[in-house]
Amino acid sequence: MIYNEQKDDLALDCLLLAGQIMMESGAETYRVEDTMIRMAHSQNLDAQSYVTPTGIILTLGKQQKTKIISIASRITDLHKIAKVNNISRKLTLKIITLEEAYDELRLIQKTNYFLPFYLQIFMAAVSSACFLILFKGTYFDMPAAFVAGGAGYSALLFIQKLTKVKFFSEFFASFIIALSAFCAVYFGYGLEIDKIIIGAVMPLVPGVLITNAVRDMIAGHLTAGIAKGTEALLTAFSIGSGVAVVLVFI
Repeated sequence: MIYNEQKDDLALDCLLLAGQIMMESGAETYRVEDTMIRMAHSQNLDAQSYVTPTGIILTLGKQQKTKIISIASRITDLHKIAKVNNISRKLTLKIITLEEAYDELRLIQKTNYFLPFYLQIFMAAVSSACFLILFKGTYFDMPAAFVAGGAGYSALLFIQKLTKVKFFSEFFASFIIALSAFCAVYFGYGLEIDKIIIGAVMPLVPGVLITNAVRDMIAGHLTAGIAKGTEALLTAFSIGSGVAVVLVFI
């Protein structure tokens, strides 16, 4: 009996940790639920889960324990999602034990797979210049978009680390982008301010969040889909507001 209780506790912790990592890394709600249920079935457990963008409820049955975990923050980290899925497959195929799966999940949770900040900023700047051309901008404006995109993404990382308020950091980042684009055009280093701004804000656009919201809605997870759609809408509003402040008052 004690052994079974310990196994159930470990299973609950393992499944919740897998779901937490996936939700915090930007996975779709239905994917999180499916992964947790598959892992539970591999241990002959009849689990039921309820997943939202801000929390997960998991039970192993009517007569078993139920645990709840909150999701405080969400980012986009597809590498972590892929690694959790890989652990789920190995556990289902009996390649690893439940204890080994839990240890691997704890390691994934503690590991930061993101590139260094300077590389993130550089790649945001490069993508901003490329998006400028994609939106039919001129090659003359590419340096301006490069600088504006890098400056905006630097502001995003700095403010987000300083305040932990996502929407304020996005507002301030888009403000810096619009201000940089205005200065570039004003001093003759750019021609089309609209194309520079559009290219530079693209790294801030919540494309994955919008896609996940639609996919959750299609899969029938209406609560999660609406919540993610609202978050994407607020993000878009923050970006638009930062640009609007510069264009209206300067």
